[in-house]
This record gives sequence, structure tokens and C-alpha cells, in this order.
Amino acid sequence: MALPSVTVLPLLIVVAAGVYYIYNEVMHFMSKSLVQNKVVVITDAVSGVGTECAQLFHKGGARLVLCGTNWDKLESLYDTLTTDADPRETFAPKLVILDFSDMDSMEDVVAEVLECYGYVDVLICNSSMKLKAPVQSVSLELDRNIMDINYFGPSSLAKGVLPPMISRRSGHIVLVNSIQGRLAIPFRSSYAASKHAAQAFFDCLRAEVEEYGIVVSTVSHTFINASDPAPVEEPGPNANTLAAFIKSKLTHGVRPSVLANEIMWTVNRKRKEVVLAHPIPRVALYLRSLLPPFLFAVLAAGVKDSVLAVQKQ
Repeated sequence: MALPSVTVLPLLIVVAAGVYYIYNEVMHFMSKSLVQNKVVVITDAVSGVGTECAQLFHKGGARLVLCGTNWDKLESLYDTLTTDADPRETFAPKLVILDFSDMDSMEDVVAEVLECYGYVDVLICNSSMKLKAPVQSVSLELDRNIMDINYFGPSSLAKGVLPPMISRRSGHIVLVNSIQGRLAIPFRSSYAASKHAAQAFFDCLRAEVEEYGIVVSTVSHTFINASDPAPVEEPGPNANTLAAFIKSKLTHGVRPSVLANEIMWTVNRKRKEVVLAHPIPRVALYLRSLLPPFLFAVLAAGVKDSVLAVQKQ
């Protein structure tokens, strides 16, 4: 007896939902088994994304080396992870003080990280310093500080853990970058420059170490949004509607938990490049390559609107 056509669509939806649920459960189980016993180093582990990553990899049975600038916060994270944890399935994390703004300490930090287990399976470079300001107001000292934290720090740490990876012909380096490493937005010149530098470095590194079985991944995301969504503002009468729309989508953030899950999947699937963004930023990336004059005009119009809005206040 044939099913009535009106019931076919709901039935297909239910079946698709069931298949999707089973797929997610299988992937969740595999993600745990794939990182089990792996030595995973996470920088800025006390940040929102770092903490979410630490929880995911800890539950998966990874041997964590958690890095951060504040010892008290690292100890607090340690307590959170180890409380009620099963010692038969998880490992107590190692803690290392790491401050990318102090580049003179990097040699000692690398040595301390490697002393924990003698090698690193997965390095997750998560540290970042953000800045929003007009170009002319940013000092050279601040420029250098941003470059240390966003570029020189991650690249130096990656270089430090490479020798054991090369000798073992195995390893995975993940750069948690920003979409602004691929697309520059006004008033973020120093930040975008540092992210572009990091993107280029790890792209080069990927090609250089592939012959040793080492995977290099970059995860480009929109800004981290750990707060509640802001109320939608009505555009002014003279506002550039297209520029305002693109700006709102470019600044629509990603939740730390969502990004952490994406990082876990990137490690498990050994994906080399991931863009975690909504459609509008993705379209902007294509426009940057295919129709740059149009994108430049839209961004410039957005700057003019913001200047006018400030003048009216």
C-alpha cells in the first residue's frame, strides 16, 4: 500500500534527522578515541575558547599541556577538569606559564613544554590580542606587541616543537586565526596585519613539513562572541544600507563552544583549512579576490557612515 504523498515529506525529514543524529553520535565517539593518549598543547587555555578546547580534549583522554599567562587561572582550570574525572580514562593536565608578549622567555617555555612528555602530538595556537583603532592612533610599541602575541609567539612555539615532530614523522599544528587574516576590515590595521602574517607563515609551514607526515591547519573564524546578542539598531536616514548590512554580518561572532568543536573536528579529520563564518563574510572573501574594487567601495562607504555618525553625536 503506497503512502499518501502528504506524509512523504515529514517521513523524509524524520529519517534525515535520525541519520544526522546517528552520524553526530558516531563522530562524537570517534573524536574521543582519536585524541586518546595524544599529547595536546593549548595556548591561552584560560580563555573562553581555550577552556572549551581543554574540556573537550580532556574528556577525550588527551594528555594536556595547558599554557597561559596567569597561574591562578591555570590552577582553577586544572581543578575544574580533574574534579570528578575518572583517572582511568583521563590524565591530569600539565601547566606551563606562557606569555607571548615576553619573547625572551620563549626558549625556556619551549623547553618546559617538551619536558612534560618529551614530544607534542597536537599544538593548538589559540592566543590572540585584538585592537580596534584608527591607523594614526596606534603606536609602534603597540604594533610590535600585537605582532609578538599574534605572529612571533605562535610561529616561535611552532618552530620549537617541530624537531620532535619531524623525528617522529608525526604531528599536527593548528593555528586558531581570524577571518581578518584573509580579509582586512577598517580600524583593525595592526590586528589584521598580524593575522595575515600568521596565516602566511602557517601556509608556508604546511607545505614544508608535509613530507614528514605533519599536518598544519588554520581555522579562520569571525570574532569570538561569548555575550548575549546585542539588540538590532535601526540604520540612520543617510546610512549606507549595504555597508551596514555587510558590517553587521562581518561582526556576527562565533560561540567559544562552537569554535572548540570545530577545532576538535579539524584535528580528527586532519583538515588543512577551515573558515568558520556566516555567508556574508564568505561572500566578502570571494569579492576580495574577484571584485576587489567593489568590496573596497563598500568598506570605504561604511567608514564614511561611521564618521558621520560620530560627528552627529
